[in-house]
Amino acid sequence: MGDVVTVTPAAADLIRSLRAAHGPLMFHQSGGCCDGSAPMCYPAGEFRTGSSDVLLASLAVEGLAEPVEFWMSRSQWELWRHTTLTVDVVPGRGSGFSLEAPEGVRFLIRSQLAR
Repeated sequence: MGDVVTVTPAAADLIRSLRAAHGPLMFHQSGGCCDGSAPMCYPAGEFRTGSSDVLLASLAVEGLAEPVEFWMSRSQWELWRHTTLTVDVVPGRGSGFSLEAPEGVRFLIRSQLAR
């Protein structure tokens, strides 16, 4: 698949901070309602993945001992499989379920057509 998912430097900084506070992390993006179109960050293993999910990447974030898995619902990936995805962070309040919510910022995905 190549580099299907990458992170911006700002997102990497936030991931390192969240890792220090919460331990190993994972992302899941469902593409549904209620902030489901935004990547949600959880402690690793807290969100149960299954056959309806696809592991798109194991992100190597500088300064972390372990990779951060990035999962997406299979139905969402079918729509986005022709893109490369970048995890970024912007000011604002995201979902209360995602670990960055209390920080006053939220993760979001920037997509670009794959070449």
